[in-house]
Amino acid sequence: MSTAPAVQGQTQFRWFILFGVWLIYFSFGVAIASMAPMVAPISADLGAGNTLMGGILGAWPLAYVIAAIPCGILLDKFGVRPMLLVATLIMATSLIARSFAGTPVQMMLAVALFGLGGPLISVGAPKTIANLFDGTQRATAMGIYVTGPYLGGIFALGLTNSVALPLAGGDWRGVMLIYAGLVLMVGVIWFAITCHPEFSKQGSGSDQGKKFNLAAFRDILHLPEVRLILAMSIGIFFINHALNNWLPELLRDRGFSPVEAGLWAAIPSAMGVLGVLVIPRLATPERRLAIMGALFCMSFLASLLLQSNASAVLASGLVLQGLARGSMMTIAILILMETPNIPPERLGLAGGMFFTSAEIGGVLGPFSFGLLSDLSAGFVVPLFSISLISLGLLLVLFQLRKSQA
Repeated sequence: MSTAPAVQGQTQFRWFILFGVWLIYFSFGVAIASMAPMVAPISADLGAGNTLMGGILGAWPLAYVIAAIPCGILLDKFGVRPMLLVATLIMATSLIARSFAGTPVQMMLAVALFGLGGPLISVGAPKTIANLFDGTQRATAMGIYVTGPYLGGIFALGLTNSVALPLAGGDWRGVMLIYAGLVLMVGVIWFAITCHPEFSKQGSGSDQGKKFNLAAFRDILHLPEVRLILAMSIGIFFINHALNNWLPELLRDRGFSPVEAGLWAAIPSAMGVLGVLVIPRLATPERRLAIMGALFCMSFLASLLLQSNASAVLASGLVLQGLARGSMMTIAILILMETPNIPPERLGLAGGMFFTSAEIGGVLGPFSFGLLSDLSAGFVVPLFSISLISLGLLLVLFQLRKSQA
């Protein structure tokens, strides 16, 4: 196992650190979901069709792909204390820049900026958990912090059209500024937590000074299990990002109002919270791959149910998709973190590699969904692409089982 040892002298303050990480991940989820409920007015204002809007929504994962490994290296070198603070500043700047965007290109650049800070959070969070917790507490802590982006997504999807947009006078640009203020407030809270004397005693900031070299990158990538996990991450993020960004519009296409679409689109996020609190704890090493296979089957079934116009069937698809969404990523990261021959001091680099490959799917998902919806004048074909990806993930999982055996 490549798990980090528990740090001597840890106190209950590590749970406050976990709370700080959770808050940052919550604001991360808000920022990711902030545009999805307002795709129609943003598209109309910028003069962008579904294909171009899909490119805009996929701009930050593209920047993320470029930034993930460098961010993992920076986290290994400087630690999570300063880098997560930098991440909140980048997120807030991206949201502010979106509020001033007047053309599709300007909006694409503003959204892409978010991708430069995203890896600091996605890689920094599990790295922090690995330093603070081990054993079953690690799975519990991961389940807790991963609820952050889902609750943030629920917050944005459920309250943007019903609360934030009216507060902003019906102007989507004002909503971006409101959410930027929320992110900055979270950054202040994280700064306060990290300034507490107990923070340095927890081991969360003791991993500074590790030097990156190409041999470390090659050694990690040389492991066949790692390569299969990276391939798996692409499919998982294809599904997650496609539905995260286009689900409100898919529901509006089914006849829902903007407010109703936002509330229904929050169902998968709510179920995702339930899933990540329960499923990772059940995914012990001996049954982890079997549970992952069940999640991929749930994702496949959900993609079929979401084709229906019947409310009960549609709701069932949203529930299944939500249960699968968060737990797929969480269990994949757990498998990676506990892969033999990855040393603890290289978890940041390994995490960077995971999210670099994963966000290839994060780019392709929203863009492909928008492109296919334009070409087919609907969402039947885009949802069918989710079905194919889910089946492909089952094949990769089968190869991973063979490799581990």
